[in-house]
Amino acid sequence: MTVEVIHDSAVTLRNWGELCYLAQLQPGSTDPGAAVQRVFLSAPAVSVTKSNRDLRDQGFTKLVKRDEGIYENVTASEGESRYMVRGRKETVPHVHKKVGD
Repeated sequence: MTVEVIHDSAVTLRNWGELCYLAQLQPGSTDPGAAVQRVFLSAPAVSVTKSNRDLRDQGFTKLVKRDEGIYENVTASEGESRYMVRGRKETVPHVHKKVGD
């Protein structure tokens, strides 16, 4: 039998009887004194920070807002404008050179 109990770090369950009491279940044919252990249902997430250079080298464009209508292209490649300014087409990043069909 699988029982999902909301984790509360203040509660330590030692046996099946305590778990059933907390979950408001009948212990059934299992000995209430049987030991229980915590089982993780999913693997922990791993986050790896990528530098702006790594993002650029993988074909990504990262824009950081600097002012109203002005974004800094922190992953600008050679020939690209460092700042994208609203209303100025020549400052738009060269996404078409990085992404293919």
